[in-house]
Amino acid sequence: MSEDGAREGFELPIEIRPDDIDVLGHVNNVVYVRWIQEAAIAHWRVLATPEQQAEVAWVVVRHEIDYKRPARLGERLVARTWVGIATRNTFERHTEIRRAADGKVVVEARTLWCPIDAQTGRPKQVSAEVRARFSVPEG
Repeated sequence: MSEDGAREGFELPIEIRPDDIDVLGHVNNVVYVRWIQEAAIAHWRVLATPEQQAEVAWVVVRHEIDYKRPARLGERLVARTWVGIATRNTFERHTEIRRAADGKVVVEARTLWCPIDAQTGRPKQVSAEVRARFSVPEG
């Protein structure tokens, strides 16, 4: 992945399992939250150095999810995630989950993450390198 990989985006394939399905026969809303988190964490692990991963962990402070259409057992999905704007204590991340077969969007999400010290669990100011790599300039 290139130096701008966080801005370009990252894709994570998803296979729907039987326990992902709710009583209505489609993927449960809570499962989408898990997949959104898994895509973000996988992206971080691909791009961050081992030192950065040892120093910084991330916690979600806000999820906004728009459910566009149902996904069902047997379908394959792809989560695509990319970074947005950072403030002093939050980093924005976007995620789209699409059906692999037809490319139709199933879910769109915006998540705000707070960097924390991996040892203390307290909010942490990140290095300029992490800030530059995992956010886009405002405007």
